Amino acid sequence: MFTAAKKIQKAEGADPSEFEETVAQALFDLENTNSELKSDLKDLFINSASQIDISGGRKAVVVHVPYRLRKAYRKIHVRLVRELEKKFSGKDVIIIATRKILRPPKKGSAAKRPRSRTLTSVHENILEDLVQPAEIVGKRVRYRLDGSKIMKVFLDPKARNDTEYKLESFSGVYRKLCGKDVVFEYPITEA
Repeated sequence: MFTAAKKIQKAEGADPSEFEETVAQALFDLENTNSELKSDLKDLFINSASQIDISGGRKAVVVHVPYRLRKAYRKIHVRLVRELEKKFSGKDVIIIATRKILRPPKKGSAAKRPRSRTLTSVHENILEDLVQPAEIVGKRVRYRLDGSKIMKVFLDPKARNDTEYKLESFSGVYRKLCGKDVVFEYPITEA
């Protein structure tokens, strides 16, 4: 009756890949075996999952969840990521909401594009999802002499224990998803 197939719902009924099925199976197993996550995971599912190679031979598992379920995932984010990282040993698990970028409306058309569907807005929201449970406390864009840009993102030092080992994965995943170079740091606090 209930299987791992319920945990993944692809758009237009497309078939999930083998890796997506393993992620869905891991979520299904967590729902059945982990008593503290059981009630929270009951109604949750994913859209897709992919594996991204990070420098140094590491890999990251990026799980795309429906936009409307992102708040429910954020409530259990720390516990869920910890359990999934145990299942996928040696890989960093990152949960991101699926968002859609709409092209600008044609000149003269009456259709308006919501601000949340602009490229800039979607990229900023992906950045916020990426560093969960930490919060972004500052951003700086550095323009090099050769014209290239690099963005420095400062994270909240309170969440340092949960995110410090993942900073390299954050950069690699953001570069893969958005095509922008980002460096994640913690602001230096003066004692």
